[in-house]
Amino acid sequence: MWPADLENIYNQLHNLNTTHGFAPGSRPFIYQEVIDLGGEAISSSEYTAFGRVTEFKYGAELGNAFRGNNAIKWLINFGQPWGFVPDGDALVFVDNHDNQRGDGGTGGNILTYKTSKLYKMAVAFMLAHPYGYPRIMSSFFFNDTNQGPPHDDSDNILSPTINCDGTCGNGWVCEHRWRQIYNMVAFRNVVAGTSVNDWWDNGNQLIAFCRGGKGFIAFNDQYDTDFKVTLQTCLLPGNYCDIISGSKINGTCTGKTVNVASDGRAYIQILHDEEDGVLAIHELCKEDRGSGFFARYFTDVVKFYSGGHVNTQNNRCCSGNIRRKVCEVP
Repeated sequence: MWPADLENIYNQLHNLNTTHGFAPGSRPFIYQEVIDLGGEAISSSEYTAFGRVTEFKYGAELGNAFRGNNAIKWLINFGQPWGFVPDGDALVFVDNHDNQRGDGGTGGNILTYKTSKLYKMAVAFMLAHPYGYPRIMSSFFFNDTNQGPPHDDSDNILSPTINCDGTCGNGWVCEHRWRQIYNMVAFRNVVAGTSVNDWWDNGNQLIAFCRGGKGFIAFNDQYDTDFKVTLQTCLLPGNYCDIISGSKINGTCTGKTVNVASDGRAYIQILHDEEDGVLAIHELCKEDRGSGFFARYFTDVVKFYSGGHVNTQNNRCCSGNIRRKVCEVP
């Protein structure tokens, strides 16, 4: 549609309903699919005055970098300097239903669930980086680009089943349910309002950066090199749970633990052959049981007495919670 016609329609929309929790005067969030790769009949700038636009070059360039065709060290200024629309106008994504299948004019650089390690790295970067408003894909498995969603013999679409780990079955991918992705959504929420700082790279495919003093992320996209570097994380000292290899559950880490020293620095390790080439920590994933080796264990001291009875040793049975000492040995 002509931009003026769309603007006329949008201007007639009512404010969002305050009875559903929206602040008075809140307007609908609108984005428009505009495929502007340069030299098109239409341009993104025609539509940015009244809504965000899809920045198709974003996923293509990100895929190109994480595939190794362009070193990810150059992502240091990713965004408008790359010829993208301004930050406040961009709806960004790694893939969508069209370019997953080779459509959309962005070529073969697009990453999808089919290349899961690289895909998770690209999505993690998108969610960790402040440029644009991110959109996450949720797919179904396909081998034929004309293949429809999972269905029964009567062509009724099948609902996804939910596996024990929260992922989907029954022919559905559900990338939004992958731990590495939904934990990065939390990361983005935590670091909102901060900028990229303390960028580090090895001159090639290893990079890391902070988001203010709230979050830190590192990437190893080098197939033959281990990431083993002590870096500034910009976080307060303590033990932090890597939200890529695991989560923080009941105050403890289910994956890697990163120990941040008093100066904010930490030893970061991502081996080249790990399942995921990313490590991410933020201020809300700090372990709750203090720092140091002994703090990672809950222990009791048990006394054994040879012969006789407990009462003869002037001891009493414990009927309450045992108070643990900081120096108890596991």
